[in-house]
Amino acid sequence: MARTLGFVGLGIMGLPMATNLLDAGYDVVGHNRSDDPEATLRERGGTVADTPRDVAERAEVVFTCLPDTPAVETVVRGEDGLMAGFSEGDVYVDHSTINPVATEELAADLADAGVDMLDAPISGGEEGAIDATLSIMVGGDPAVFAACTEFFEATGETVTHCGPSGAGQTTKACNQIVVAAQMVGVSEALVFAQKAGANLDAVVDAISGGAAGCWTLDNRAPDMIRGDFDPGFFADYQYKDLRIATDAGETYAAPMPLTELAHELYKSMCANGMGRDDNSGVMQVIEMLAGDEARVEE
Repeated sequence: MARTLGFVGLGIMGLPMATNLLDAGYDVVGHNRSDDPEATLRERGGTVADTPRDVAERAEVVFTCLPDTPAVETVVRGEDGLMAGFSEGDVYVDHSTINPVATEELAADLADAGVDMLDAPISGGEEGAIDATLSIMVGGDPAVFAACTEFFEATGETVTHCGPSGAGQTTKACNQIVVAAQMVGVSEALVFAQKAGANLDAVVDAISGGAAGCWTLDNRAPDMIRGDFDPGFFADYQYKDLRIATDAGETYAAPMPLTELAHELYKSMCANGMGRDDNSGVMQVIEMLAGDEARVEE
C-alpha cells in the first residue's frame, strides 16, 4: 500500500491518530478546519493541504475523523471535497461515527467512481488515540480491509472486521449503547453512595474488583468523584452517537429502553451547557436530580 496517507479532521482523536501514523513511518498530509492542529501536525513531520480535495490528490489512502454525518458528507461530497480529488483505485477510510445508512450510500457512490471505502469507527477515547490502543470496528470489502490492516495497527490495538459496508457503524452503535449504560449506571451508584454516606473511594475500589467491574469504573470513576470532567470524549458526541443508535433502533424495530433513557440524560446534559465535558459528566445530571454532589474531600 501507499506510504503517503491523507488525514482530514485533526481533532481530539484525529490528531494523535495522524501523529501515530507519522511515528510508524508513513508520510501524512493533513487538513483541518482550524489552523492549530495543522501546525502541530507540521511540527511532528507531516505536511498540510489547503482542502480535502488537495489531500485526496496527494494520497492514495485517506482517513477522516469527523464529528457527524453532515461533516462527513461535506468533506467527501463538497465542491473541494475528497470525491473531487480521488482517483480510481484509491481507498477512503472513515473513522467518524455516523449513520450506517449514510455510510452505505456513500460507499456505493464511491464504488461507482472506482474508490473503495471502509467505515472504521473507533472507541477508546483520547487516551486510546494517544497511546495507539483504540478499538477499531471495520466494515467493507475484506480484501481492502486486509490491505489496510497495517495502518490500523499503527493507531489501534483491537482491530476487527465486522462485515460489509455499514457493519462498522452498526458495531460502534452497539459500543456506544454499552458505554452509555456504564456511564449512567456508575453515576447512579456513586450518587446513591453519596446520599447513603458511604466512602466514595472505598466504593469505587470495592466494586471495581467484582462483577460490576468495567472500563468506566477503572478509568473514569476516580475523576468523577473529584468533579474532574475534562474531556476524553465530549458529551455532545456521546449524545450524537446515541441519536444514531436510537434512530437505527427505530429503523430495525430493535427495542432500546435503556438507550432511550441514556439519550434523554445526555440531551439534558447538553441542554445545560455541559456538552463539552467528558461523557462521564452525565453524573452531573444525576446529581442535579438528587440535589447533592458525589464528591470526595481532598
